[in-house]
Amino acid sequence: MLPEPDPDADLLDVRDLRIEFRTRDGVSKAVNGVSFTVQPGQTRAILGESGCGKSVTAQAVMGILDSPPAHVTGGEVRYRGVDVLTLPDEERRRIRGNHIAMVFQDALSALNPVFTVGFQIGEQFRKHLGMSRTDARRRAVELMDQVRIPAARQRVNDFPHQFSGGMRQRVMIAMALALDPDVLIADEPTTALDVTVQAQIMSLLGELLRERQMGLVLITHDMGVVADVADHISVMYAGRIVEEAPVRDIYARPAHPYTKALLESIPRVDVKGQQLNVIKGLPPSPTRVPRGCAFHPRCRYARDVCRQDPPPLYGVDSRRTSACHFWEEVVSARSEGSEPRSREQDEGVGGE
Repeated sequence: MLPEPDPDADLLDVRDLRIEFRTRDGVSKAVNGVSFTVQPGQTRAILGESGCGKSVTAQAVMGILDSPPAHVTGGEVRYRGVDVLTLPDEERRRIRGNHIAMVFQDALSALNPVFTVGFQIGEQFRKHLGMSRTDARRRAVELMDQVRIPAARQRVNDFPHQFSGGMRQRVMIAMALALDPDVLIADEPTTALDVTVQAQIMSLLGELLRERQMGLVLITHDMGVVADVADHISVMYAGRIVEEAPVRDIYARPAHPYTKALLESIPRVDVKGQQLNVIKGLPPSPTRVPRGCAFHPRCRYARDVCRQDPPPLYGVDSRRTSACHFWEEVVSARSEGSEPRSREQDEGVGGE
């Protein structure tokens, strides 16, 4: 029996989540003590380079990690006060889709190529609500209309390959919204889309968030995407959140060298004829994370203490934290032109 959710508790509360992959090559610690909360109508962006643990965190929240080799070794994932990690599989399935849903990164791989999109959207209603095929198809058309797929009634019987990348992503959003979840996790929802379609998808997600008062967890590596839609940002590196702050604080005064470097590497249309800044080197392998601060081999502020002692999460102020021994120096060394800019300003794209 599913425990009764507490309406006064946080919508989603992830506490000290730890995940490792046990393989023949060794133990890979993919997530090391990740914590964040999401409230109704709020967007939490989890941002970082590929391999930092963003998608693994999302899969753990959804309960879809392959185990083995993945193992959740610590922490809690609370939905309205209920720790879903402790629930039996059958009860977790009742939360998945009904209360927490996910838009996957690659729509073409996530959709089944041999079934129509209407069948795949309608499956949610048939399996969870016991609807007939006719009623499920009708609801699928309604959802396709809501996510602005043109001629939904005619296209409901089309197959995934007959849609463009942006339209397939809208189909994935429709599937995730089918059961009216409280939390939507969007894992790189604009990957492989051109900038105009990216802006349309993000505008759609923002509109649905406001209409439904959901909580949105947006996983991305693109700081241009989150500028317009996120309320709070958690920056991840090597399986750990290294900075957490409201979106305007992140852009105006980054307090971690990694965040600062990410901001400086964003291409800008108002800065021409200059070499684009890059972060030298690569993120560490989860099986060989450097001693001390994991970012120190790539960090311009690194000193001996960074190579020896892992930094705790320092309180920069009442609203933000930074895992950097020298966060005060980072904040004071403000980057030129680091104020928040809209996606339209940075990339010259229009809305939907």
